[in-house]
Amino acid sequence: MQNLKYKALALDLDGTLTDSNKDLPLKNKEALWKAMDLGVKVILISGRSVMGITGLAKELEFEKRGGIIAAFNGGKTFDCRTGTIIQQLLFPPEAITGTCEIVRKHGAQPLSYTDTHVVAETDTDQYVLAECRCNSTTVQKVPWLPDFLDYPIPKLLGAGEHERLVKVREEFLNRYSHICDSFFAESYFLELAPKGVAKDKALASICKYLGITREEVMACGDGFNDIPMLEYAGLGIAMKNAYPETLEKADYISPFTNDECGVAHAVERFILNL
Repeated sequence: MQNLKYKALALDLDGTLTDSNKDLPLKNKEALWKAMDLGVKVILISGRSVMGITGLAKELEFEKRGGIIAAFNGGKTFDCRTGTIIQQLLFPPEAITGTCEIVRKHGAQPLSYTDTHVVAETDTDQYVLAECRCNSTTVQKVPWLPDFLDYPIPKLLGAGEHERLVKVREEFLNRYSHICDSFFAESYFLELAPKGVAKDKALASICKYLGITREEVMACGDGFNDIPMLEYAGLGIAMKNAYPETLEKADYISPFTNDECGVAHAVERFILNL
């Protein structure tokens, strides 16, 4: 591993590692196994919940090979082989009710998570159902989300039309920027997170844990929330299908989309040197 230029590989999932059906293509899997055989530490870093990442981690044999999961945009980060918690940040409980009210006020849906479900006040909203598909789960419908969330949560998510969520973000940050942060994962998903949650900050904590530098990290992404990660890494790669804003920040743009195994291409070119 000491002779590798890139000792860690950070991968976004939706729109990057997985295809449009949320499946892991065999070509991507095989490329990652070859990288891990060389000693590269693979990091699955996503806005998804833990339950939405563990299936992919199992496919990639993370418990045996020692991969890292960074769920909730790094809000909960852990080593799959040892179980070591690298970072865990929780949403301020005093902000839950007010945040849900702000999201609803602007015509969007607030949601959060249990260990097994997305929890929301509706089970028919198209954007809530889209988050369920990302996490391979279903909705647990509750009458009033703040009353249900009487346990520690990593984040809330605002789901809805982008124009509505822009207004949610502005009001949310005006009220809670001293303890929270907010950014878009997709145009229709607004992350409402504890202060300090971002993919670049998660990678910094992982680098410290692994004893490597940021220059030794290669990262692949496509979304708005991947921009800090691509800028932090020694090599930031955007998929061909990435948002224009993300493409602008990348060091390299893959000639292939997520449906064409752009991750495998990046691994073969910059890690396997094929």
